[in-house]
Parts: sequence; structure tokens; C-alpha cells
Amino acid sequence: MNDMPTDDFASLVPWILVVLGAIVAWLLIRRRQGRPRTLASVLNNISFDRLEGIVIPKADEGEIQIDHIILTAQGLLIIEPKDVEGAVFGSDKMEHWTVISNDKRFTFNNPQPALYDRIAAVRRIVRQVPVAGRVVFLDGATFTKGIPSLVCNLDELQDQFGDTDTEAAKVKVEAFIPHWEHIKARANQ
Repeated sequence: MNDMPTDDFASLVPWILVVLGAIVAWLLIRRRQGRPRTLASVLNNISFDRLEGIVIPKADEGEIQIDHIILTAQGLLIIEPKDVEGAVFGSDKMEHWTVISNDKRFTFNNPQPALYDRIAAVRRIVRQVPVAGRVVFLDGATFTKGIPSLVCNLDELQDQFGDTDTEAAKVKVEAFIPHWEHIKARANQ
């Protein structure tokens, strides 16, 4: 049987490391691709129930529309989705945020004040339940100058509100059900 000379084996070590590195990179990419990638799939994954397109009384007077509100193990979560592609320039104190992509540039109102109003309206109805809100930028948006508060992408939403211990999560959710039913009753769908 021919034994490989040690010099030949030593010359193969860098190639073996490159191949192992490529395999690890491929596995990491596959793992990331295996995560939910649409807003609907992430909401389904982190929620125990959800309502869409509801109208509830505003905290002061009038009514306010909520596109997505979900029941999670952490309480109620209001989602304000933004589907933009390009670099987003915005901060907590800016009135208008700007998106710059390869072929266009546009501005939109800072979504945070409206989200704060929605959170306040829900808190007024369910005082004893934690209520959070997130402006969720779908794939294609990047913040080059820092991420404002209450802003995240799909992966961060999954990480922040997903619960790996489903049995413990179900116990938490049971405490929120009467309040969730109260929201459903107050909503004009």
C-alpha cells in the first residue's frame, strides 16, 4: 500500500481548510434561507392569533386603523410593514425619511408617531397587557446611518418575538386571551 508522503499531505492542508470553510459557509446560508422570509410567514410563526385591517377607538377621540396586530407570548404586537428597497435614511427625530435606490429617490413620513398612536389606542383598551409595536422593513431595505427605535427587519422580528419554548409560551398567552377577546370585540373589521 502506498503511503502519502508528508510533504504532499502538508500541501493539501490549505485546500482542505478552504473546502471545510466553503461547507460551513454553505450551511450558514442554507440555515438563514430556511428561516421564514415573508411577513405573513413570520407573523404566523410568532403569533398565536392575529387580526388585520381593524379599526379601534383612538386614545383621545376618533378612530385609528391597525394593519396588523398579533397575540404573542410577550403580549400584543402592532406591526407597521414597510416594503421599500434601497438605503433608508431616517431617525427618531426626523419628520421625513428618505429611500435612495439605484433608480429612484423618495421620502415618506416618519412612521414612528403613527405607531405610537396605535400603541396608545391599544393600551387604552387592554391596560394590563404589554403592548409593543414595530415598523418592519421587508427585505431590500438597509439603514446606513443607524436603525431608529421600534424599527426592525423580518429576521429581527422573528428573533425578538419568536418563542422556542412553545409550552411556556402557551401558558403566557392564556393570561392574555381575555384581553385579546376584548380587542376583537372593540374592533370594527
